[in-house]
Amino acid sequence: MKYKFPINLVLQRYKYAGLLAVAKVTGELLADSLQGKSKLDVIIPMSLHSSRLLERGFNQAAEISRVVTKKLGIPLELHACSRTRPTKPQAGLSLQERKKNLRGVFACRRPLTGNHVVLLDDVMTTGASLSELARTVKDAGAARVECWVVARTLKNP
Repeated sequence: MKYKFPINLVLQRYKYAGLLAVAKVTGELLADSLQGKSKLDVIIPMSLHSSRLLERGFNQAAEISRVVTKKLGIPLELHACSRTRPTKPQAGLSLQERKKNLRGVFACRRPLTGNHVVLLDDVMTTGASLSELARTVKDAGAARVECWVVARTLKNP
């Protein structure tokens, strides 16, 4: 879905004000839209650095992933990948700044050799975060990577 009113406000309140009920609703909607996908080995939510997780109190992508994996019966790997260092928030950065901010920030803790991996996030703006995580997952051996998001921004809405 497009990241515009009203979903943008709902997702912002979820992420920044802890409106956790949004995870269930958005996870259910995302899972419903993806029923019948080909065999998937694992869902990996976009990871947060431990300092951001401590600040926010939860990982919004992980909470949505819990709902999606339960509904679709796909294994969830909460700790397969991690952020190795804190980064500036992506909001307000240009595409080039986002790429630089994220370069080399992810690491995989286990091999993903031959796996069909889904990366899940709440919002995709430029795709810089998902792209960098996908590169890291492929370096860990993933055979195929898909990116699923609840909403995305579009250049020409």
